Amino acid sequence: MLYRSLAVAILVASPLIAQEASEQFRRLDRNQDGKLTKDEFRAPLFDQIDTDKDGIITAEEDRAFAKRQVAGPGQPQRIPEAIKAELDIPYAGTDNPRQRLDLYVPKTPKGDKPLPVVVFIHGGGWQAGDKRGGFGTVRPLVMTGEYVGVSVGYRLTGEAIWPAQIHDCKAAIRWLRGNAGKYNLDPDRIGVTGNSAGGHLVAMLGTSGDVPDLEGALGEHVKESSRVSCVVDQYGPTDLLAMGGSHNNPNSPESRLVGGGAIQENKDAARKASPITYVSKTDPPFMLIHGTSDPVVPFNQSELLAAALKKVGIEALLVPVTDGGHGNFATPDASQRMKQFFDKHLLGKDVEISTEPIKQGTR
Repeated sequence: MLYRSLAVAILVASPLIAQEASEQFRRLDRNQDGKLTKDEFRAPLFDQIDTDKDGIITAEEDRAFAKRQVAGPGQPQRIPEAIKAELDIPYAGTDNPRQRLDLYVPKTPKGDKPLPVVVFIHGGGWQAGDKRGGFGTVRPLVMTGEYVGVSVGYRLTGEAIWPAQIHDCKAAIRWLRGNAGKYNLDPDRIGVTGNSAGGHLVAMLGTSGDVPDLEGALGEHVKESSRVSCVVDQYGPTDLLAMGGSHNNPNSPESRLVGGGAIQENKDAARKASPITYVSKTDPPFMLIHGTSDPVVPFNQSELLAAALKKVGIEALLVPVTDGGHGNFATPDASQRMKQFFDKHLLGKDVEISTEPIKQGTR
């Protein structure tokens, strides 16, 4: 299933807050009364989060939902018999638990040629989340026997500010190329996808493949390329200075990403951390999936990047989810279109991909 509550992508920006409401909760709480009504949070998950069924979600229920949903580093996963999983592989030459990736390989691949790779990068406002959540996205692709799936962890803003996050992601891509022979991977066919903050990072991988300043020097494979073949950006920020509202606050996730202080007072750093800054005619094809009623990352963020890519001649498919919020759209249509996109650009299949709006909750 493409869309699930990955590291509390809908409500919770940081599970580390023990008593206070999360950043995302405060954003959704438009009247700042410390609770969410269905008018403020329109999503199928409302009833799951509202455990006492009183018609409101409290900050305590928000945190409890986060605890139920987040799959921690030591938590077991149900891996199908058809998939071989190798977890917590260091990719940066360090012992940092955030700089690790999970690798999922089909035990019975289709054919004997090296397989293309789909890499998932998690969301969480660059300050929360865990790579374990990525298995739900790559699993159906790996089960076909035609793909290898990877889920990447990276340093969060509580540990390091930008560009540490993209340095980690690029080091992971280089590691995959450096170990392609060992795992029978095709180094020339690597696609990426991510949600929210992870969407921002995969978009950055797509647009900054020709930007040496964002490469970093992590890991043993610094001579390998960090370029990717295609990108599926799921409701990620693309132009930090154009987000507006609470994103301009000094304590917003975007402000924390670039080093603190109001982001509008740190414009140079914000531009350097925005995927739209690096758009060029050498970028790979993009698909952008975004809810039109997203209360956290404005839908316009995907519109801006799609327009910039098209302007320089890059394929950019924008798939709106009508009335969809911040990732809380349960629809197989989005999952199918993402698979079609990877099939086209990683498997060379002749498929047509619709950009017609998807209705939230289509099943």
